[in-house]
Amino acid sequence: METLELRKIANEVRKDIVTAVHSAKAGHPGGSLSAADVFTYLYFEEMNIDPKDPKNPGRDRFVLSKGHNAPGLYAVLAERGYFPKEDLPTLRHLGSYLQGHPDMKHIPGVDMSSGSLGQGISAAVGMALAGKMDQASYRVYTLLGDGEIQEGQVWEAAMFAGARKLDNLVVIVDNNGLQIDGPIEKVCSPYPIDRKFEAFNFHVINVDDGNDMDQLRAAFAEAKAVKGMPSAIIMKTVKGKGVSFMEGQAGWHGKAPNDEQYEQAMKDLEKVGESL
Repeated sequence: METLELRKIANEVRKDIVTAVHSAKAGHPGGSLSAADVFTYLYFEEMNIDPKDPKNPGRDRFVLSKGHNAPGLYAVLAERGYFPKEDLPTLRHLGSYLQGHPDMKHIPGVDMSSGSLGQGISAAVGMALAGKMDQASYRVYTLLGDGEIQEGQVWEAAMFAGARKLDNLVVIVDNNGLQIDGPIEKVCSPYPIDRKFEAFNFHVINVDDGNDMDQLRAAFAEAKAVKGMPSAIIMKTVKGKGVSFMEGQAGWHGKAPNDEQYEQAMKDLEKVGESL
C-alpha cells in the first residue's frame, strides 16, 4: 500500500480513537494516538492476516502489551474490517464487547487478552516459541509502552527470547517519553532502551520518528530480514499525536475529552486529513 494511503487510514484511526474515548467518557487517548501509525502499518501492510478468518492458525499474531491502549487497537481492527466501526462508540459501555482492555474471547482479531503491564510481551514470546516448535511460518509482534518497560517481567521475557533466538518475534517500544505520572526519565528512567535490548541479544532498530510511515516501512523490512535473533524496534513518537492540545501532554494519558474538546480534536484531525 502507498505511504499516502496509509497516512490517510492512520488519520481515520485517530478520529475513531477520539470518538470512542469521548463516547466512553473514559480511556487512554494519548498513547493510542502516538501508536496509531504503527497500528495502521501493522494491520494494513506488515502482517499476514485475514479479517474474514481471524483464527487462521497460519496468521501473524499481535499482542498489545500496553493493553490500556485498546482504543487504538479497536480503531484499527474496525478500519480493517474485523467488526463494524459503528460499534466503536460502545467502548467501555455496560454490555459492550469492547471492554477497556483487549479481550480475546469476545473481540474478533484480538490474539491475546492484555492489560496487566509487562505480561503481554511474555505471551508474545510464548507464541513465538510455539511457532518455532511447530515449524510454522507466522511472525509475532508485540507493542510495549516505554513506561511499561519499567516492569521486570519485560526483561525476563526479553532474556528468554534472546536466549532462544526467536527471530520470528518483533518487539516494538512506543517511546513517546511520557507515562501516567510524567516523563519516563523522571519516574524511573529506562534509558538507554536500545542498549538494554542489545544486551539481551536482540537486533535493535532505532526509529527517529515512529509517526512516519516511510521510517516504519524501513524498520519492519529490516526486522523481517534478521535471522537468528529477535528484533526490537524502538520508535520515538509524540504522545497525543494529531490533536493539538493533547500532543506531548502527560495529562492526556488516561482521560476523555469533553464535548468542546472533542469538537476541537475532530477539527484538528479533519485539517490533517485535508492536508493529505
